[in-house]
Amino acid sequence: RKQLKLFDLTMITIGLVIGMGIFRTATDSAQAALSPGIYFAAWIAGGIIALCGALTYAEIGSRFPVTGGYYKIFAECYHPSVAFAINCIILISNAASLAGVALIGSEYISQLLFSQPASDVVKAFIAMGAVITFYFVNLAGLRMSSGTQNVLMIIKIGMVLVLVGALFFPGADAAAGSDALPGGIVGTAREYTTIDYIKSFGIALIAVSFTYGGYQQTINFGDEVHEPRKTIPRGIFIGILVIISLYLLVQMAYVHIIGFEQLKTTKGIAAVVAEKMFGPSGKTIFTLLLFMAVLAYVNVLLLSNPRVMYAMSKDGILPKAFSRKDEKRDVLTVSLT
Repeated sequence: RKQLKLFDLTMITIGLVIGMGIFRTATDSAQAALSPGIYFAAWIAGGIIALCGALTYAEIGSRFPVTGGYYKIFAECYHPSVAFAINCIILISNAASLAGVALIGSEYISQLLFSQPASDVVKAFIAMGAVITFYFVNLAGLRMSSGTQNVLMIIKIGMVLVLVGALFFPGADAAAGSDALPGGIVGTAREYTTIDYIKSFGIALIAVSFTYGGYQQTINFGDEVHEPRKTIPRGIFIGILVIISLYLLVQMAYVHIIGFEQLKTTKGIAAVVAEKMFGPSGKTIFTLLLFMAVLAYVNVLLLSNPRVMYAMSKDGILPKAFSRKDEKRDVLTVSLT
């Protein structure tokens, strides 16, 4: 059934891309960058590359709108064995990514739940609880899971907008400790060669590229999208433009509030920004919302992975049970489980 409208697909696109990276990888990218100019150039270049990729997937998805499109397209255009190899890697990496993000979220929320640092076992059970909760949300049906995703994504986008709002707060004095500002490389940066700049840009771009990834899996929902030939390209394109805009504004906010040099060594940058804006209570609320952002990523992968297994089952590569669907709730029960 064609249940996913433009807004739903756009939220799924944003949910697949904005995981925890925007709250963590800015530090890694800043450490690699020799100056703010290189730092911002890496984020802009990453956005341009992501936009090219998004336009490509939008075109492919609109031409071949099928469930489990990431498998079906490789199978149709190349060979089922190629599709099988690539998608097995993706299924495993998605599961690992889901687990990793859930564990990161449990680290944040455990700070609010316990006065003493929680053990790794306790954190693991919190992460498992989040995955199990959204297993049952997805088991309730596509409308329920996509609606939940919309709510969680609105919360996540709201968090990002709060970070962007830091641009209007008094900034750090760190700029005084650095002669370099966005768009210019001056002062001590003159010691470096052109090769150093290129190497710095490339290493900074690695962390940025991971943060922009994920939109490719949007084509897994092709057969469930309303008017897919129009909705898929629009949903992917709008989603990636929103992401690029938010990412660039957030980086400006980080540098404004924390300072470029301090950003290189700051951990939990999003919570630090929230604390500087709203005090300790702001940090507490933001930590809770950050856990909600983690749940959005968990939910969207539980939406995507079963559809790849469904397509592989339809081609006889996985057992027939993986294509079993509860027609009433529109749920791939075995693949989801």
